[in-house]
Amino acid sequence: MNKPVKFYTVWQGRQPGVYTTWADCEAQVRGFPNAQFMAFRTRAEAEQALLGEYADYKGKSLINQQRLLEVGPPVLPSWSVDAACSGSPGPVEYRGVDVDSGRQVFHQGPFPNGTNNVGEFLAIVHALALLARKGSELPVYSDSESAIEWVKVRECRTTLARDEGNAELFALIARAERWLRDHRSPNRLLKWETEAWGENPADFGRK
Repeated sequence: MNKPVKFYTVWQGRQPGVYTTWADCEAQVRGFPNAQFMAFRTRAEAEQALLGEYADYKGKSLINQQRLLEVGPPVLPSWSVDAACSGSPGPVEYRGVDVDSGRQVFHQGPFPNGTNNVGEFLAIVHALALLARKGSELPVYSDSESAIEWVKVRECRTTLARDEGNAELFALIARAERWLRDHRSPNRLLKWETEAWGENPADFGRK
């Protein structure tokens, strides 16, 4: 299961080394001419990279360094959701993951004759409902701008056609819309910045 990058190797900056927070790494590279740095998922990878040259790793980074400088790291603690759909329409499933630990907190499906955006919409609402029961205000990340917008307007604006196969899916959509109408969630909905942070932690890894 993917987790956000946690270790940063600085080859050229104010103080080269391996850093375990973006804030510490940023202090070494922001505004430093021709800074050379890269993000890794494990300390071992980051320390091994430091022994080599930036040129050996350039172009192989998990993230876009300029984008990371622009947006910073993901908010922690937080949850992230994602959906996977085989075809459009096709079987769709979705899940939520704790961003910091990578622990799966829920998984639903697959449901016949769905779409990825419908799965993302249901995943966001599922996460909000679970967090509401816990009394938690953790932010929720999704990489679907459409699903985030649908949740904000409290309506799943899918063009998916109803049929006998996806009756259960449309029942879930109706239930999710009712929940949104009846609740005002304090949790922030945020866009997962894949370019800056690597793959969504809730991704099903089927690309």
